[in-house]
Amino acid sequence: MTGADVRAAATAMAAVLVPLTGRDWAAPAGYLEWSCWTTAAHVAHDLLAYAGQVAGQPSDGYLPYDLRVRSDAAPAEVLRVVDACARLLAGVIDGADPAVRAWHWGPTDPEGFAAMGVAEILLHTHDVTRGLDVDWPMPADLCAKVVRRLFPDVPAGEPPDVLLWLTGRAALGDRPRRTSWSWRAAVS
Repeated sequence: MTGADVRAAATAMAAVLVPLTGRDWAAPAGYLEWSCWTTAAHVAHDLLAYAGQVAGQPSDGYLPYDLRVRSDAAPAEVLRVVDACARLLAGVIDGADPAVRAWHWGPTDPEGFAAMGVAEILLHTHDVTRGLDVDWPMPADLCAKVVRRLFPDVPAGEPPDVLLWLTGRAALGDRPRRTSWSWRAAVS
């Protein structure tokens, strides 16, 4: 996965959420305990953290900084922060040597950070749209790339449905909704 995938996911997020900025973003985001606003701010946080990891290349943990979105930021402003952080991550990934490794529960390559960034964007956009009572079909091509990169040994199915099941957001056929999960971004 590349910076282009991160940018495509961010564009899809903005396309569905920008028109919804007038709604109540204090509502819970899907099954999450976070509000829609907090969930969107979390996406920005993770994207910036991933960009920092790839740029700083720490081998033993996350760099000791945090993104704080001002609490008075309107939903449209939070989405601008998400877009800025997505662009930062995409640029860092596109500029990184594929051999670079940075810590995310082990040595992770730029492609792994791109996959995690896309996953954060898609999954939390899904959560926010659920919280705002809007149906949103996740982009199947991006879901397929995330599933291939972050989840070994996955069941058959449509990529968005599989990704939602893998991350505990939905049942998949006769498989009940998962209560715990993790992805694997680290490489050997």
